[in-house]
Amino acid sequence: MSPLKIAARDAATGPVLHILGDLDYTTAHQLREHLTALALQRGQRLVLDLARLDFCDSSGITVLIAAHNQATAAHATLVLAAVPDNTLRILRIVGLDQLFPLYADTTAATST
Repeated sequence: MSPLKIAARDAATGPVLHILGDLDYTTAHQLREHLTALALQRGQRLVLDLARLDFCDSSGITVLIAAHNQATAAHATLVLAAVPDNTLRILRIVGLDQLFPLYADTTAATST
């Protein structure tokens, strides 16, 4: 089990959150709290960089959906970058690959 770490930075397109470790029942609240503290602006793109995400369970998927809803309410967009194969498989099985714009990496996700 890897502890969850969240590193934030700003890009020209909006905030970028680098998610490291396990996003599961015991850690999902950390990402939820971090997202709640964000003040997204209209037209921004919130990028969740998942390149170093080790594991994601249904609690983590729920937080991703909540983040999408939060971005939509702010008239912003949530995108996922560098989604690991195991998480991408889950997103595809439940059809969430149709909800989240997916990018190969953060550079592509933050291109204007």
